[in-house]
Amino acid sequence: MSKQMTFALACLVVLSAVVPGVAGYLSARLEAIEAAERNLRALETRLDLREARDARPVSFPAPCLRTPPGPHLQQVPATALGHGKHWPHDVPSWLPGLLKQVQDAMEH
Repeated sequence: MSKQMTFALACLVVLSAVVPGVAGYLSARLEAIEAAERNLRALETRLDLREARDARPVSFPAPCLRTPPGPHLQQVPATALGHGKHWPHDVPSWLPGLLKQVQDAMEH
């Protein structure tokens, strides 16, 4: 036999083993994917049933109202700034004067 014929027969023998193996592998993978999809659908159905069973209607005695806006910086009373309190020793000495200037600026 010639070398070309020997090579062709060797390729046919390899392909005759590889093709069915690849086909079996792919079909097994597709079956695994289909089984996973079936399991997922079953779990989704069970979850939907559980949510429907546990769902309770919610009713509010009064309609929800918007919360009032919080106070702005200018609406804060001067007592919130800490005037009349004793300053701790670790506070810089210039800080009370600065707060007084800020308060005076806000009043004008």
